[in-house]
Amino acid sequence: MLLDLAREPTSWSGTSPFENLQYIATLLTAHLATALPPIVLSFVISLPLGWLANRYRWSRGVLLTVVGILYAIPSVPLFVVLPTLIGTGLQDPVNVVIALTIYGIALMVRSTADGLHSVDPDIRQAATAVGFSSVGRFWRVELPLSGPVLIAGLRVVAVSTVSLTTVGAVLGIKSLGRLFTEGIQRDIPTEIWTGIVVTIVLALIVDGLIVLLGRALLPWNRRPAGSGSAISRTAEAVGA
Repeated sequence: MLLDLAREPTSWSGTSPFENLQYIATLLTAHLATALPPIVLSFVISLPLGWLANRYRWSRGVLLTVVGILYAIPSVPLFVVLPTLIGTGLQDPVNVVIALTIYGIALMVRSTADGLHSVDPDIRQAATAVGFSSVGRFWRVELPLSGPVLIAGLRVVAVSTVSLTTVGAVLGIKSLGRLFTEGIQRDIPTEIWTGIVVTIVLALIVDGLIVLLGRALLPWNRRPAGSGSAISRTAEAVGA
């Protein structure tokens, strides 16, 4: 009896979601383990690419065109082709992580470039005038002030990634998408609807956490519009 309770469930049983909470929790954990790395990786990789797209006019069109093409690649064929390119197994979650990172970069590079472009040129010149190097200006002035646009882009990436992670279940990769594939194969509508609801709730939770993170990291953006000059907000952003 104790062994049965400790054993991890491998499929949906019964008809009620409450009878399958352990199974749902197992799939939810696997789903998060696959979805969170691409969100972080796409943000980190997009920063230098977005900076490049914003810094040099010739590179903007090239980079945004390339990432636009990448996002147009259908997800299932990409999941299937990646193992042959990187030498992994078809059911290796690494394939999904890499594919979702590519999609995340495709979305985040444009947001990064737009965010950096939104920084007032006068502020850039002022930062240079007070002695900031190009690297210091990026980290202490441009990046903090472009934070709201970056957070908005990251929210889109996060919701998209949480949703697309379910597609990996078609290849047998454990995620909440298994509730869809099993529900369809076994004709259990409750399982399908449970997968849909849990995925939506998870996406909303991740989105909410990013909003809270943005408020914590960018306190100067919590002020109402018009309350304080651009100079005072810039000084607060750079820690002056």
